[in-house]
Amino acid sequence: MSHGFTHDVVVIGGGGHVGLPLAIALAERGSKTVIYDVSNAAVDTINAGELPFSEPGAQPLLQNALDAGMLTASTAPATVATARTVIVVIGTPVDEHLNPDPSAIPRALGACSGYFRDGQLLVLRSTLYPGVTALVERMIADLGVDVPVAFCPERIAEHRAMEELFTLPQIVSSRSVEGRARAEELFRMLTDKIVHLEPEEAELAKLFTNTWRYIKFAAANQFYMMANERGLDFERIRGALTQDYPRARDLPGPGFAAGPCLFKDTMQLAAFSDNSFTLGHSAMLVNEGLPLYLVSRLEKRFDLANLTVGILGMAFKAGSDDIRSSLSYKLRRVLKFKAKAVIATDPHVTEETDDTLLPLELVLEKADILILATPHEEYRGLRTDKPVADVWNHLGNGVLV
Repeated sequence: MSHGFTHDVVVIGGGGHVGLPLAIALAERGSKTVIYDVSNAAVDTINAGELPFSEPGAQPLLQNALDAGMLTASTAPATVATARTVIVVIGTPVDEHLNPDPSAIPRALGACSGYFRDGQLLVLRSTLYPGVTALVERMIADLGVDVPVAFCPERIAEHRAMEELFTLPQIVSSRSVEGRARAEELFRMLTDKIVHLEPEEAELAKLFTNTWRYIKFAAANQFYMMANERGLDFERIRGALTQDYPRARDLPGPGFAAGPCLFKDTMQLAAFSDNSFTLGHSAMLVNEGLPLYLVSRLEKRFDLANLTVGILGMAFKAGSDDIRSSLSYKLRRVLKFKAKAVIATDPHVTEETDDTLLPLELVLEKADILILATPHEEYRGLRTDKPVADVWNHLGNGVLV
């Protein structure tokens, strides 16, 4: 390590779903890594050898890295000065009006800007609103330090991080020849597949990636509603049209398209196009409207005002404990206005995250109607004599009630 750095890498915001798997992977591949995070709880959990969230395969590697002295976590911003490479995993948020805040990352970096040093490389990792890389470049230039900036977007899926960090091609971008070379060197520790873009191209590539998935889910959900309105089983139709037919193999099944990225990034792209992104807005209306559609269908068949509805699954995706932007919570809010009572359960979401949840057995006993909102494997083969609304067709029960 040159310039007196004591670490190879510091990951700013490294206690979360993006930063922690990356920090663990880099430490496992031989980079002495430190995590800087403002959350005391996350830092204490990591230093104790535990994960603050569920990520298969990560915990043993975390413990190995801690035992080998290759990884540690801290709440001290001064740790930023200790590493040759600074990776930032703070993304661009959208506000309640669906407007992106392009100053969020420069503002967050401002809190530790006094610790940047000549010889460092700054790698931006999370989704950026187009033009934010250039904003950060200007901020670094104003500091008067020799720190090239790179944008290398992550594209991993939760619960696949410890596989995909080592197998997916890595997009690398920088306006600086040195920045591009050093970023490539860094990520070649994880994968041999490096794809070069210019920063603005990489910013759009990341947004296009998530928005494309969101649009595909919207198409599937719209098809599902069309078939279901006619009493037809969409999953049978999808199974037939995708069978050995390559041009339809990427048609997903229906279900809640949620989580912290897809909706947010689609709205960022809409803002970037001066709100002329009709396809993106249409996808949002379909996907965000699916909970309302389910409740509307139930209202047509049942007297919801006199019934208790049980929601199975509150995490935003199967097998996860992550409730960020989960449409199960939107579903619950709607049902609170429509049903006599609403109760919910989830095998992965802890009491610390949501203390309103009940055990599955109690929900099955007390509910008059069930909605399978998250297709956790624990619900496979569920036996109940209660009506079940299962948009995922997880239980193989075909047409929605």
